[in-house]
Amino acid sequence: MRSRVAPGWRGTTLWLVLVALVWAPLIGSSPAVAQAVVEPVDQLGLPTAQLDGLDWTFVRIRYSSWEENLRIFRATYWTDPWAVDGPAAEQNLSRRLGRVTSIQVNEPIILTLEDERIWEYPWIYFVEPGNLRFSPKEVDILREFLLRGGTATFDDFHGPTEWEIFQGEMRRVFPNRDIVQLTSDHPVFSSFYELTEYPQTPGLGSFFNGVTWEKGGHEAGLHAILDDAGRAMALINFNTDMGDGWEWSNAEDYPGYIKYTAQAYRMIINEIVYALTH
Repeated sequence: MRSRVAPGWRGTTLWLVLVALVWAPLIGSSPAVAQAVVEPVDQLGLPTAQLDGLDWTFVRIRYSSWEENLRIFRATYWTDPWAVDGPAAEQNLSRRLGRVTSIQVNEPIILTLEDERIWEYPWIYFVEPGNLRFSPKEVDILREFLLRGGTATFDDFHGPTEWEIFQGEMRRVFPNRDIVQLTSDHPVFSSFYELTEYPQTPGLGSFFNGVTWEKGGHEAGLHAILDDAGRAMALINFNTDMGDGWEWSNAEDYPGYIKYTAQAYRMIINEIVYALTH
């Protein structure tokens, strides 16, 4: 069967052009974000082939939730789970990726899995996936999307209860594929920045409480579902809240949080570069 994946998904033969920039202040779009502050000078990763000419869009997926989970979540956070941290998180991340790489970065968008435009993009993002409830049609679409070369990143869920819900939904997508944990020798840890360990980015609420974890999820880790060639087609950021790291990266009221936002940017940029080049 011919792939529906767009031809621009994979790298070209051109070499990387790195943009050596200071981590300049980002302009936040969330009304709760204070004025920007100057962030530390970032260290660019080692030269990485096949980035020049690549194209990327932050595609946030709007999904359905279990009704009871949705009711509780809305009462607590005043929003739907799929919308958490937006739009500031994706806007800040898009600006950062455009500044530190030669990738062509477009404006963020929101799609459902059933939107035909999904086949135009190589990477999609699920936030709070401990609330996922796929329809039968969405199960089939996500399976096809990933097996045809797409990558899904899952972020911001914590603890055993949310893991079980997420794992159950992914078993519907891939009944015969296990979720595995990726160690620091996996290519995703060196696809742009050289990272020696997986960072745990606390949500802002956890940071205020002086901890980096929540909901009993003490150990952060990058997990994945692999395709037949060993490519990590689902990148699962567990017990960490990278979205908060991007959303609050320019809030001068929380200077102690900047070290966590830097880690969140580096890890997700590695994941995006990996997705575009593997």
